[in-house]
Amino acid sequence: MTQTYQVLARKYRPETFADLIGQEAMVRTLKNAFAADRIHHAFVMTGIRGTGKTTTARIIAKGLNCIGPDGQGGPTTEPCGVCEHCRAIAEGRHVDVLEMDAASRTGVGDIREIIDSVAYRAASARYKIYIIDEVHMLSNSAFNALLKTLEEPPPHVKFIFATTEIRKVPVTVLSRCQRFDLRRIEPEVMIAHLQKIAGKEGAQITDEALALITRAAEGSVRDAMSLLDQAISHGAGETGADQVRAMLGLADRGRVMDLFEAVMRGDAAGALEELAAQYADGADPVAVLRDLAEITHWISVIKITPGAAEDPTVSPDERARGSDLAGRLDLRVLARSWQMLLKALEEVSTAPNAMMAAEMAIIRLTHVAELPTPDELIRRLQDSPPPPMPGGGGGAPMPQGGGGGPRAMGRGAMPSGGGGPQAALAGDVSPLAQYATFESVVALIRERRDMKLLTEVETGVRLVRYSPGRIEFEPAPLAPSDLASQLAGRLQTWTGVRWGVSIAQGGQPTIAEVQNAEAIAREGRAREIPLVQAILQAFPDARISGFVEPAETETEVAEAALPEVEDEWDPFEDY
Repeated sequence: MTQTYQVLARKYRPETFADLIGQEAMVRTLKNAFAADRIHHAFVMTGIRGTGKTTTARIIAKGLNCIGPDGQGGPTTEPCGVCEHCRAIAEGRHVDVLEMDAASRTGVGDIREIIDSVAYRAASARYKIYIIDEVHMLSNSAFNALLKTLEEPPPHVKFIFATTEIRKVPVTVLSRCQRFDLRRIEPEVMIAHLQKIAGKEGAQITDEALALITRAAEGSVRDAMSLLDQAISHGAGETGADQVRAMLGLADRGRVMDLFEAVMRGDAAGALEELAAQYADGADPVAVLRDLAEITHWISVIKITPGAAEDPTVSPDERARGSDLAGRLDLRVLARSWQMLLKALEEVSTAPNAMMAAEMAIIRLTHVAELPTPDELIRRLQDSPPPPMPGGGGGAPMPQGGGGGPRAMGRGAMPSGGGGPQAALAGDVSPLAQYATFESVVALIRERRDMKLLTEVETGVRLVRYSPGRIEFEPAPLAPSDLASQLAGRLQTWTGVRWGVSIAQGGQPTIAEVQNAEAIAREGRAREIPLVQAILQAFPDARISGFVEPAETETEVAEAALPEVEDEWDPFEDY
């Protein structure tokens, strides 16, 4: 009879605590508990996938029920593996070791079966053991139903839980269990383990290929074993790094480093050419950007902690290049590149054409790579002399808005253009008497909350002449063509008197132009400052969005300051 092939992850599954790798703290605790006969009635194993949670549960079950080759042994951390209980548990057919998948059996009814059966002693073994995998999938009602039994189980019952989502397990359950956190397997330990398995299988696989598998497994032994199984089949003999890289869809790490250096140099053409070459060789654009982000993170960590360069999953040549880049690149540049790569990964994953999105991301990265950091920019501006003033610096100063200039007129002010004879009569009781100036007309529009007309009047009316009931103005370039008819109609509606509004030439500045005159004067004074001139020269497209006069700042600070207190003031002298 031909034996069915068994995958490496099952074939080399640990059978004893000595076979477990990377979990020394948990193994030491369990060994001491078994030796001192202080075995807890409930355990919970948590950790990422493939670190040995269910395997550890089965080893504990074998250790609790092992009777040794002679049938006289007791609980042990080194199960013999040959007695009837060890063999039955390893083959998953022991009647007293019940495994339940909480992902498929989540309800109270499933837990009720456990509660009803715990009262009966084990049929043949020393303990009746319940192993519940993915326990976090149980419903809240199921957890609540289990609490009483979990807190005070019969002496012959043990519970072992396994979960990858420990935060989803109620704290009332965790408080009744002994918790073990299974760690990710360190790269050195993983590589040594894979070398051992490859030797047992008679497979020839290079250390660099094992390093790639270890990096892809991310600390999971099961993932690493599955990838090793696939790599052995893929290589069909000796398996090298290139074959594993092709199997995983990864780009050549050295070529990704070349791409990273081109990006950091700001060589957009070279970076795009290298990206296109990797894409032609079968590299996935998402994988390339992910590798760039990984290299950015790795170099940033090396810059902070140089010892991080000694990564066993990285080749000596890459370590040297990484240390060199960490010494040459600024941490702010690396942090900025990291943020942009994270954004690029989101864009590439949703873009209709991943390669186009990756190329645009590379172009952006190369563009910003040469931009100075904020402190470098300030240092350059401070060290460089200010540019010469236009015309040799002898220009006349801008008007400061004194006297009868625009500043003295105040917000919303405008020359009225004189009053008519109706306004000169002392005893005038006409409905238009209260609109003696154009400012009162603007106030009426504001009071009626016609914001559209108010904006058009403030920005489009250059007043020529005004008298109550009659307005002559020159339209501003952006004024609506029907502004005169609109204004006349609204004023007649609001006042009940017919208004004459007509177009003329030679108008005065609009209200908005009067208001903007001070802002223009402020900007002119700001442009006279040498540091501002240097910034505008370095960034020609920049504009001044606001400027606060030093005198205004001093006034605000003085107003916000607390009043001075006399030195000899006694707070209790009035009592």
